[in-house]
This record gives sequence, C-alpha cells and structure tokens, in this order.
Amino acid sequence: MSIQKVALITASSAGLGAQIARVFAPDCRVVINYSSNKERAENLLKELSSIPNLHPSPSTPRFHILQADVSSRSSVESLVRDTIKQMGRLDIVVSNAGWTRMTNFLNIDEGVLDEDWDKCFTMNVKTHLWLAYAAKNALAETEGTFITTASVAGVKPSGSSLPYAVTKAAQIHLAKSLAVILAPKIRVNSISPGMMLTEWGMKFPESKREAAKNNTKLKRLATVEDVADQVRTLALSRSVTGQNLCIDGGSSL
Repeated sequence: MSIQKVALITASSAGLGAQIARVFAPDCRVVINYSSNKERAENLLKELSSIPNLHPSPSTPRFHILQADVSSRSSVESLVRDTIKQMGRLDIVVSNAGWTRMTNFLNIDEGVLDEDWDKCFTMNVKTHLWLAYAAKNALAETEGTFITTASVAGVKPSGSSLPYAVTKAAQIHLAKSLAVILAPKIRVNSISPGMMLTEWGMKFPESKREAAKNNTKLKRLATVEDVADQVRTLALSRSVTGQNLCIDGGSSL
C-alpha cells in the first residue's frame, strides 16, 4: 500500500501558492499556510476538497490550514511541528513567502533604505533557511524535497527594488548551498518566475507590465499555472538538486 505524500506550502492562500496547492491536491495531502487572511485560506480549502483524490488509499486529513507569521523563526518552527503532528509526515516543502516594496529599480535613492533591506533579507532569505532547518529531519526520513520561490530579479538585475533583487540572488545561492549540505537525503531547488500577473504583479503600472512581456523571447509572461506545474515537476524529479529554474519566457537570456 503506497503512502500518500504530504506537502507544506507557505504563503499559499492566494496567488502562486494557491495554484501550487491545486496542482498537488489530486495526489498529495496539503497544508495551506496563511499569515492573516483566514477566510481566503478557508475558501481555498473548500475548493481543494472538490478536487478528486487520485490516490488509491487516501489518508486523512487531506487538507489542513495553519496560520504562521513566517518572518518569525519560532512561528516557522511551530508551523513545521504542527504540520507533522496533524499529518504524520512531511515529503514536500514549498517555501513560497517573500516581500518587496515597489520602487523604481534604477533610482538608487530608493534602493538604500535600511528597513527595506532588513525586511527583504528576513523574508527572502532567512525565512527559507529557518523553514529548511525546521523541516530537515522530517524530509530526511521521507527522502523528500524542499523548493523555494525566488525570482528572475535574482538572476538578472531588475525587478521591484534593489534590496529585492539582491536578496533574491542570495535566496538562490542559499538553495544551492542547502542542496550541498542536506544531500543525499533531501533535494533542494529554487524556481525563479518572471513577472506574473498575480495580485502582486498587477501592482506594476501597465506600461511596465507591457515592457516586461516585450522583454521576453516568447512574448508572453509566465502564468501561475506555468510556474506551479514546474514546482510539481521538481517535486517529482528524483535526480535534480541545486538547480534554479527560470520560468520567465526567456527574459533573463
């Protein structure tokens, strides 16, 4: 009898995180994490429950919601503890939280605010380290995988702000470093989407969104569906670790 895998997805009540949950829902048990919007998380839970379970021997609970402020190390540790307590195991962690403040990337005066650097470093680097560290024993038991959501801004200097771009580059290098440290039991990879027209992406002015599309080789922006499908592919790939996958229509080329 095969065991149904358990996936924990941070910042997953909306946007990319919610789509990743939808992609895993048919054959994984999923823990949805939200920061403050419980109603949105509960609505997603109802939606996920309507997706057929393809697993021949389904385990319960299929889905679970956990609140956590991932900018707090103790909260991250509790999130992992509560996931294992509720679900009994952990196979896949998708570390999807992040933060930025919209600025003009080319205006250096907007790129030197200490508070932006501090918050970006916490949310784009440290939270992913805390989560990987808290989950490492459980993931080693299942020979599981840790996938972190970075950005094409961490590959090619660009994006919403200088501290965002630099900390996303650090996040990518953190994933590569963890792939070395946590091998051979745990696979660690990152994904780097280009601009997506999520609630977050729509904050960019239309001119910037159009420029981003024209800057791609494929003349299309990545969708949350494109990116979530690639997260699933990485979760299933037994021989891939330490890689950063750019899902950006070729804009970083």
